[in-house]
Amino acid sequence: MATLLFTHSACLAHEPGPHHPESPARLQAILTRLEAPEFAPLVRRDAPLATVDQLALAHPRDYVDGMLAAMPDPVDGQPPRTLPIDTDTIASPGTKQAALRAAGAVCAAVDAVMAGEGANAFCAIRPPGHHAEPRQPMGFCFFNNVAVGAAYARAQYGLRRVAVIDFDVHHGNGTQAIFDADPAVFFGSTHQFPLYPGTGARNERGVGNIVNAPLAPGAGSSDFRHAFSEHILPALSEFSPDFIFISAGFDAHAHDPMASLGLFEPDYQWVTREILRIAAYVCDGRVVSTLEGGYDLESLAESTAVHVAALMAAGEVS
Repeated sequence: MATLLFTHSACLAHEPGPHHPESPARLQAILTRLEAPEFAPLVRRDAPLATVDQLALAHPRDYVDGMLAAMPDPVDGQPPRTLPIDTDTIASPGTKQAALRAAGAVCAAVDAVMAGEGANAFCAIRPPGHHAEPRQPMGFCFFNNVAVGAAYARAQYGLRRVAVIDFDVHHGNGTQAIFDADPAVFFGSTHQFPLYPGTGARNERGVGNIVNAPLAPGAGSSDFRHAFSEHILPALSEFSPDFIFISAGFDAHAHDPMASLGLFEPDYQWVTREILRIAAYVCDGRVVSTLEGGYDLESLAESTAVHVAALMAAGEVS
């Protein structure tokens, strides 16, 4: 079966400012790279708008309503205005649509994979989501896209257990905060530590459903692969989820300016294949991956390309 690609042009209209690292150019670089001939077999779909009910699966409804109301709307004849939610998280007139499409992409990808319309899916979306806590936007994130998707998969399809694997260089504090008291959701993360947002220590275990494998500044391929092979992958296999989500951040790349880990494209290819290997065994290959960080445009595009290629290869043998 094919790999599905969910995205939407509205995700390019979120404009946090000319010098903000989470720029539309990130997504454009990825979409341009995925126009290469080898990605022609991707089944491309427009991301729908998430509903308030879907967002409220991971965030309190009053938070959802308040955040949507706070985002500025376009006003004809007036220059776009931005609204700082915090120092790093900036809303613009395009943010509401982008944020709703981003979370909607993950839910739609769940529907499509569960219906057998594709082997797996990648959501090329922004703004990212994994820092958004239940009641707190932060770290460029307004709604926690992957948490919304994971909660939706359980609510809509009655899945017993789901897993979220996060290899962004920054710890997915929001995803952990949403699920750390829920034994039916496994969260496994590698990330640089110490680093923003300051969470993700090894002793943060939730109710036994959280596995953090922090990496010291300067860590490279062997450290990353050891953390996955010895800690996250065995725990994921033992948890045996019915569906696996990936928070695919590519800012642990050696060329990324936001941190100081030393990964390269083969590391992202390897970890994707390892997650897919377990997925094939425990959940019939049901995987949805969604974009998180990555701020060097060339390495972001190339790392995403090997990640998507690995998803496609798994689909071909499913």
